[in-house]
Amino acid sequence: MGDGAAPRHSWDVRSPMKGLIGRAAAFLEAMDELTRFARAEVPVLIVGETGTGKELAARAVHYASSRRDGPFVPVNCGALPDDLLESELYGHRRGAFTDAREARKGLVAHARGGTLLLDEVDSLSLRAQVALLRFVQERRYRPVGADADEATDVRIVASTNAELGDLAARGRFRRDLLFRLDVAVVALPPLRDRREDILPLARHFLAQFAGRQGVSAPALTEDNEAQLLDYAWPGNIRELENVVHRALLLAEGPMIGPALRINSRIWPQAVGPPSRSFQPEGFKAARDRCAQDFERDYLTKLLAMTEGNVTAASRLSLTERRHLGRIIRRHGIDVDQFRRGPDAG
Repeated sequence: MGDGAAPRHSWDVRSPMKGLIGRAAAFLEAMDELTRFARAEVPVLIVGETGTGKELAARAVHYASSRRDGPFVPVNCGALPDDLLESELYGHRRGAFTDAREARKGLVAHARGGTLLLDEVDSLSLRAQVALLRFVQERRYRPVGADADEATDVRIVASTNAELGDLAARGRFRRDLLFRLDVAVVALPPLRDRREDILPLARHFLAQFAGRQGVSAPALTEDNEAQLLDYAWPGNIRELENVVHRALLLAEGPMIGPALRINSRIWPQAVGPPSRSFQPEGFKAARDRCAQDFERDYLTKLLAMTEGNVTAASRLSLTERRHLGRIIRRHGIDVDQFRRGPDAG
């Protein structure tokens, strides 16, 4: 499948686009747009499927710009509750509300002179979008409990895996906010449209993780390469990174070989029409139920793979062992059922 040597890339870890590696035409086009937009003082909107590297791209915009020496402050919009959004973003004065015993700067103030990343901007409620609109438009904000506005010098980058135009058409995203963000748009291609980048990325991750562990990176076999190239990668680069990391932890000797395992059931390949048995329920209840089902299914597969070894499972899942143990107990999973007895083959 190849000589094993990593090809020369137009973008590599030595450039401001650190971690963005590839040679596919669609990828290089996106990187060219990123570079051009980074030089201009305009908002940048980065769109792409889950796992395509949107935060890396946002950091690239920052470090390739004149603001590179300023702070880069990422904000997970999906984790900002409506009642705390203005306080988290804009800060508050002492006594502004019951628990405001001291004045506190918000994330916008911390990003002064640098870049503020609004990650998962599509997850903001309409109320939160209103609170954000004026700041995006005028770069002015008012801390909670303050009497006057404050100005700030911040560059805004937003990212989403949703189609904001469709959300706006359905009334779920404000058109005026979309118009403020939709100035310089960069679309990151999914990994399935970057087939020539799969093996270089896999080798890069192998070398990276091996270096962290202080070991030599094992090589991919021809079967490994064929397996990587034949898979559709619905989880994109993040999924590839996890697969390679797991393979390195399980590998024995100088080759990856059978340690490479791709669990295609974790990421659905396609979403079809709802079944006749579908029963609508509250969104939060449905989300929580699905999250619980996913956790239990994931843990069951993980413990089966590690034969009940929680320490190995914590390494594979990149989760602290004590925290993983709490999740396992919460689901009532008996770890012993996955352990092989002395006579087991």
